[in-house]
Amino acid sequence: MAEDFSQSLTPPVSPFAADSLCELTPARPPFFCCSSETGEAPTQPLSTDGYTGRGSLKRLLLRLDPAPADFETDTVEIFGFPWVTETALVESTKLLFGLFRQKVFRLETLVQSSSHDFGQAGNLHYEAEDLRQQCVLFLQYVKVFLHRYLEPHSTLDADPSPSHPYEELEAQLPSALLEELFGIVLLIGRLKDLPANVPGAFTIHSQGKIFPPSWHLFHLHLDIHWSVLEILHLLRQRMQGQVVYAHQFVNLTGETLTDISLFEEHLCSLLCDLTGLAVGKYSKVRPTEAMSSHHYLCSCTKELWILLIHLLEHRSKVLHTQCFWSYMNSLLRPVVSGQPAAEPFRGLPTHCQDPLGFTWWLVAQLAELGQYGRNGTFLNEKQLEDNWTFVEELLKLTCNPKGGVPEEQVRMHVHCCLSLCLLWEPSTSAVSTLWDYYSKNLSGSFTVPWLGVSGLGTLCKTPLALLEQARSCCSPSPLHSPGHSQLYRSANSFHIFLRVLALCLAQDSAGGAPQRQIKGRIYSKFSPKKMQELSESGLMNFLLLFLVVAKQVELEDVAGRACELLAFLPSNCPPGHRTLVWRGQLALLLLFQERGLDVGAQAGWLASSFNHTSKEFYNKTTEASRRLALWGPLGSYLEGVAEVFETSAGLGLSEEKLLSEGFDWLLPACRQSELNSALGFLQIVLSQLRRVHQRSINPSSALAWGPANAGAVRERHLAVAAALWAHFFSFLRSLRLSQTPPPQLADAAAGFTLLAFDLPGSAPQDLQPHPVQSIMQCFGWDDMLHPLLVTRYLPHLIQNSELVSSVSSGSGGGASGSGGGASGSAQTLTVRAWSRCVLQQHLHKNPDGSDSRAGRALEVQLCELTRLVLRLPEVEDLLQRAGLPPSSTTTRLQPSAALELLLKAVGVVYSGLQSLSERSAMVTRALDYMGDVLKHIKPYLVNKNQEGLQLAYRAVGCMLKHWSLLLATSKAQQLLFRIVDGLLLPHHHPQQGQSALRDSLPLYLQGLSVASSASQSQGVYLKKQLRSVISRYLDHFLPASPSTGVIANHPVLLGACEATTTLQGAALRKTILQVLCERFLQFKGHAPPPRLASVLMFLLELLRRNSDSDPALLTLPLPSLLRCLMLANEPQVRKTSTDALQLVVERCAAASTDAPCDQMIAALRSFVEENEGVYDRQVYGVLETVAVLDPPVVQALVPSLSHSLRNTEHKRGLGRNATLRSAYKKLLSLLGESGQAEMISLEEE
Repeated sequence: MAEDFSQSLTPPVSPFAADSLCELTPARPPFFCCSSETGEAPTQPLSTDGYTGRGSLKRLLLRLDPAPADFETDTVEIFGFPWVTETALVESTKLLFGLFRQKVFRLETLVQSSSHDFGQAGNLHYEAEDLRQQCVLFLQYVKVFLHRYLEPHSTLDADPSPSHPYEELEAQLPSALLEELFGIVLLIGRLKDLPANVPGAFTIHSQGKIFPPSWHLFHLHLDIHWSVLEILHLLRQRMQGQVVYAHQFVNLTGETLTDISLFEEHLCSLLCDLTGLAVGKYSKVRPTEAMSSHHYLCSCTKELWILLIHLLEHRSKVLHTQCFWSYMNSLLRPVVSGQPAAEPFRGLPTHCQDPLGFTWWLVAQLAELGQYGRNGTFLNEKQLEDNWTFVEELLKLTCNPKGGVPEEQVRMHVHCCLSLCLLWEPSTSAVSTLWDYYSKNLSGSFTVPWLGVSGLGTLCKTPLALLEQARSCCSPSPLHSPGHSQLYRSANSFHIFLRVLALCLAQDSAGGAPQRQIKGRIYSKFSPKKMQELSESGLMNFLLLFLVVAKQVELEDVAGRACELLAFLPSNCPPGHRTLVWRGQLALLLLFQERGLDVGAQAGWLASSFNHTSKEFYNKTTEASRRLALWGPLGSYLEGVAEVFETSAGLGLSEEKLLSEGFDWLLPACRQSELNSALGFLQIVLSQLRRVHQRSINPSSALAWGPANAGAVRERHLAVAAALWAHFFSFLRSLRLSQTPPPQLADAAAGFTLLAFDLPGSAPQDLQPHPVQSIMQCFGWDDMLHPLLVTRYLPHLIQNSELVSSVSSGSGGGASGSGGGASGSAQTLTVRAWSRCVLQQHLHKNPDGSDSRAGRALEVQLCELTRLVLRLPEVEDLLQRAGLPPSSTTTRLQPSAALELLLKAVGVVYSGLQSLSERSAMVTRALDYMGDVLKHIKPYLVNKNQEGLQLAYRAVGCMLKHWSLLLATSKAQQLLFRIVDGLLLPHHHPQQGQSALRDSLPLYLQGLSVASSASQSQGVYLKKQLRSVISRYLDHFLPASPSTGVIANHPVLLGACEATTTLQGAALRKTILQVLCERFLQFKGHAPPPRLASVLMFLLELLRRNSDSDPALLTLPLPSLLRCLMLANEPQVRKTSTDALQLVVERCAAASTDAPCDQMIAALRSFVEENEGVYDRQVYGVLETVAVLDPPVVQALVPSLSHSLRNTEHKRGLGRNATLRSAYKKLLSLLGESGQAEMISLEEE
């Protein structure tokens, strides 16, 4: 070391060094640093401490000072010693480089001796970092020195004058520097030769930025490799093109070493080593992660790649050397071909299992790095020229049929090609190469087995989905988006190729030569034979291909060509093929719609094919399996056409041609599930037509279109409507009386009704002049319709207030159309249909009484219809007039309760009407509300459904009660007669019917009683019928032996009871009492009537539970009660009779406060006269009971009783009857003074 110092003209220790020591050390130079997360993501900027972030690269390429703010002082501290800045490198070249080597050796020693002792980690880190910074500072000094102080010396200069020793050393500096750089290169070796723990240190995630020495050594190697190239480039610049020779090296070895050769050799070695590191990364990359993984170990190796790219591109332009891609192509060609590498690239690892895939991957990765600018920021624009020549070579290898490259690799290769197309301008030649490959393999499945379902790609089940897939191919995801990186999983290689094709076609939107060339190559690959050989997947690929081409270039031309080619398919092609063909054609049609082009030609071709298939589907000779297979394409056609209509903005592009006569064949042949699909399709078309038409007649839209266009638009809508009426409505009408109507039938019928409302002129002639009413009669008002149909159909319409208002004002004399001759307003007919559905809601129970699916559906639909019916203006008005305004509670009523509410409202309103015309109109309206109610409930009487019978009897009972006055009119009394004859007095009454009637009988009795009193022409007959009903059911429900519980709930008794006495109630009770006395309390001689105790208990309950005070009513049962007391000996009968007699006597006495009750007196006198001479003693006994309760009444009978006694004795001719007189005196003794006076009179005789 001392010897080295002695040879220096500038000692390392200057006399003034101590005074300025603090100024010797310059700022920290740029260096490779990946201790932060910066630069790891594909588009993030690189480290701000790196060569790009600090502007070192930019200054190098612009020939600017590498460190303009550094090394400005006279001296500089390097390796711990101060040096004269302007002369140190010239005078101490070997010494400085020797110190540099010592620092490198020291760092290597740290790496070898470092342990896993965490206690020493910090010390080792700071020592290794200091050694690295000293080396980097020295290299930075060399660059600055070359830029500032090196002057080229011409070898042609023959000046013989002696030169200064420094000038001699300065002239030798380039050669000496070249030798030292060569020595450094030999010292550090190649990256590939580093121990495994050194490059592997980048994977260590250190905390607190504490790194092992191996990490610092690896990054120092990167700094040195780049600095050597940078210094050699600076040397070339400063020497102004002169070639620098390493003279001492040449003299010692005989080999030539120049700055150019060293640059090339070192560059190739570095590229080779970096590529080798990328090979190691690629071996751990799955194909699915290729586009989301990177090829560099850390952001420092990424930055090194970027530095090399910009340096080589700059040298190519300035020095006319090879460009970056030229070096890489020379390096990668042997890798792909498997041939030995050229001399400069020896040492590339040969263990790559997939060299072709690796090459694709590396080229794509390096192309992405080409988007980084000189300052290390991602510019998202091309900085590096394309490399399509080499990529096309790769494509030929990928597409070589002899190579047998599997889909999992082809997919990644094409994915890389797509990335390159996004980075560069797409290549027509590359697209042609790919198309040649895929045209030969169009029927391939392009699946990757180990990807499972995700590797199958997107399954396009509808034309819109197919078109959306084509759109996604035409608009590839941005390069670094998740959509692009995950494309390997979501799309097969053919779909990725279509993205490449779309990009290529899009670069010449004017239809130039590249477009025509590509389109011509695509067309040329298809022949009739080729089309017939296509598999199902091949046909799908064909359709997707033409959709992509059509989207990017001339739509009409491509669509026409597609139709021509599809026409080559055999007419008996499998249904699966037919499905795909129609799906593709409809997707093209959607594309026509999107561009506002008429679809008539495409629609006509489709309709013709659809008609043919529909006829085969309808044909009775078609086998069931074949018909099942044919539904595939037919169902797909329905879905596709529905999408066409749904996506259409105005339905003015001849879409109606898709609604062809094929539907006339299809619909009748459909099974239930297929019919549901067809009717669902019809609803979509109907709703879309109405929606578009409503939008077109909107004032703002009509104004925008203008009168002429508005008329044309209306014509197009009428054309669509005409097709719907022609091919669908007749079939719907044929289904309307079905006993199992599909739910969609009602929806579709409602759609036609609303269509007739919007476009009345479009309806067929047989529905005119009131098409809406005609259809409503057909599907909603006809009594023959199934409730399921009615309850689903009507809500669609009556929630439309405009339609309700229109048909209510315009229906007038009724609706024309099929299904009967119903009359009345639209709202009235709607209420009538609803009431019928309410009455028939239990017809659809299972035989065991449980709810069926149809029954549950009907329940839900009927509740909704009920809610809407109660909101009809006519019904709301009726409820309002009846004092029953609809409320939130009312509108949530159950259907049965709502029907009872309506019946009550009608009765209340009718009873309040005064004029004869109003009453007559109300009768007509009420009868229309209910229709033929007995016909509606007849099925219950036949099938004896218990719930149905309960509902039927209850509903009719409510009607009879609330409408009693209304039914008594001549217009309605026939219905009343039918109700009595059919429900109350049938010839045969099954047990189920009697049980159902029991709960409702009070309603019938109350209503019939009022009706019999109100009827002017048939009052007598109705009263007779009422008596028959009372007699029949009084007898039927009367128990054989008295039972308080049974009798208390006797329906006749319940019907007669009321809390507050009314005239109507009293009239009913009078009739009941009359029936009781006439038919249940008549003795035959001494024999009592049957069930006398029960009858008397019923009578007692009737009297007790009502507060009647009319003596005429109360005395009706009095003769019967007296006779029972007189003749009956059974204690219970006598007690019940006595209780009843007491109640009658007390109430009559209470009613006649001024004098004895005349009715009582008359009844008692009659009783005495009837039994005179036969039951005299018994009569006196009975009268004793009455005398105890009401003496004045019996006192009034004394003269009659005395006269009767004398007559009896006279008739017998035996004189006085002591026994009889004794009994009579006993009675008289209970009558007070008047009785005593009569006794005295009898004694005096």
